[in-house]
Amino acid sequence: MILGNEYDMLKHEAVSKEDTTMQKTTMIVIRKCLLIMLGSFIYSVAINSLLLPHQIGEGGVTGLTAIGYYALHIQPALTNIVLNSIILLIGFKLLDKKTIFYSLWCVVWISIFLKLPPIFQYHTKQTLIPAIIAGVFMGIALGLIYRADGTIAGSTIIASILNKYLGVQTGSAMLFCDLLVAIPSGFIIGTERMFLTMIELYISAVVLNIFNDMFGAKYSIKIITPKVEQMSASLSNQLKQGITMVHTHGYYSGEERAMIYIICSKKQSAKLFPLIEQIDPNAMIVLEQVHSVAGHQLNMLK
Repeated sequence: MILGNEYDMLKHEAVSKEDTTMQKTTMIVIRKCLLIMLGSFIYSVAINSLLLPHQIGEGGVTGLTAIGYYALHIQPALTNIVLNSIILLIGFKLLDKKTIFYSLWCVVWISIFLKLPPIFQYHTKQTLIPAIIAGVFMGIALGLIYRADGTIAGSTIIASILNKYLGVQTGSAMLFCDLLVAIPSGFIIGTERMFLTMIELYISAVVLNIFNDMFGAKYSIKIITPKVEQMSASLSNQLKQGITMVHTHGYYSGEERAMIYIICSKKQSAKLFPLIEQIDPNAMIVLEQVHSVAGHQLNMLK
């Protein structure tokens, strides 16, 4: 009878843990979907209220939608969802299914928001101003979408593939892909607006890289200290994750020693340095930014 009660208690605890895990997973998915919706809204505002009214182009699929709108009066929402659906099918085998799902969610909402009337009417002869503002808006929007593991498909799918397999910064890879569309668009929108488009794309890429460095960048920390066990225990407790130990050999001293290797976020790294100095002020620390990280611990760093 006692064994039966213990079994029921263990079963109840296991079910409770499973329910808690499912609730946390659901909340994460909801948060990411809302974040993508916000990014999609900002992105659509930049197109509807800043780019299209001033006949400024864009890169990637968005650039093609703008060209279709200027030359053939095709609704951007229609072009956006058709072309991006094709590109998502291409990226289906190269990117994880989670990214594809969030990207599809993003494409749908961008298409919905593009069908809405402009949020504000801003017209000026100084077309450099809307190009700069649109670049900032798009950089922030893309940062939010990437932060939620999504993309706007199009050139961002290609940029994600380059980041994942070659370690190229997302903003830089996207700028290169977008220019392949933006430069030929000069035949439709004119040379002046083509240069404005290039300025907008550059600003967007810079803002996106800054956004990723501030909120999404991952860093590797290498620590060499004689207090390895104490340091590892404290850092693992602080990060709530495992610590990698790398065996090293000093050429000059001939001494063998373990080196602590950690992947963490920028926010986490700021908390680790005071802890490291408290345990061993003479510890050697190497901090490097990592352009691409893959693995199951990646979600723990967010």
